Order: sequence, then structure tokens, then C-alpha cells
Amino acid sequence: MKIRFLPVLAAACATTFAAAAFAGYADDRAEIENLSNKYMVAVDAGDIDTVMSTWAEDSELDWVGGVVRGKANIRKVMSNFGGSRKVDIPEGATSRPRTHHQIVNHVIDVDGNVAHTTAYWFAITNNTPQHDVQLLYFGHYEDTLVKVNGHWLFKVRKVYNESEPNRALFYPGLGEKDPRQPQH
Repeated sequence: MKIRFLPVLAAACATTFAAAAFAGYADDRAEIENLSNKYMVAVDAGDIDTVMSTWAEDSELDWVGGVVRGKANIRKVMSNFGGSRKVDIPEGATSRPRTHHQIVNHVIDVDGNVAHTTAYWFAITNNTPQHDVQLLYFGHYEDTLVKVNGHWLFKVRKVYNESEPNRALFYPGLGEKDPRQPQH
């Protein structure tokens, strides 16, 4: 009688362990996506303190402005980016020019306290001569994140902008093959 119970107990333990592991990944994924969204909203709002709360101390930003190392240096270059730029709004205005950054299609791989993500981003603006909404630019991120004191932070953020010189010909991090090579 006891021998028949052991396989049931083993299966129950394995199922519980697998559910706990999946829940841990789901929690990590949710926090990483929220971190990315928080970063985007803060950039558009010009909230440099919130932007910087998403970075590890020894982080690196690789973007169209070059490679910037260290949180203090990243703060300097990000302090005049996005919504942090001064905008003159006339008295009595009921709207103003804005740019909104969006991040979508996260691919997230978590390995302990390190995660690698790839995601598409794009920005829309109403700062056009016609005062309509248009796509401003787009690209993708390739990020390395670290878990510090139980929370995810950007360690390395590579920003590819398809309307700037640092655009990518193809995205190997997304599984894309070099289009110049024959496909088998």
C-alpha cells in the first residue's frame, strides 16, 4: 500500500515545484515589463529621477549618442532627452506637442539574477506642422538586466534606432538571418 503512494507523492511534489518555478518566472517577467514601461513613461514625462531608478550603478547605455558607462554619466546624457527638454507652452493652451514612446513584443530570458530581453519600440508624436499624430521613429532594445536587492534593473541597454545611423541591418537577437546570405 505504501509503495503505491510514493509515485503519487513524487508527482505532486514535481507539479508543485514546476508551478513555483513558473510563478517565479511570471513574477520576473511582469517586473521586467513594468520596468521597461516605467522607463518609457518617465522618459516622456521628463522625470529623470524615475528614469534613473531603472538603472544599476555600473550600467551601460549604447545608443545613437555613443556608449555611456556608469549611472552618473547616463543621468547626464538622459537629462536633456525626451520630455526633459524645455517646451514653451503659450498661455491659455489646451494641448501641447508631445512624443510618446511605446515598447512591445518583449522576449525575456531569465537565468537566476540575470535576464536578457529584446523588444521593439516606437515613438509617435503630435509635434507636426499639421498637428496630427505620426510615427516618429522605431527600433529595438537589446537589454541585460540584473536583480539587485530583489528588483530588476538595467545593466546594459542597447538601443537601435531605425531612423538613425545606429540602425540594424538585421536582428540576430530576434532570430533574423542576414538577408544578404542565401537561405537554405
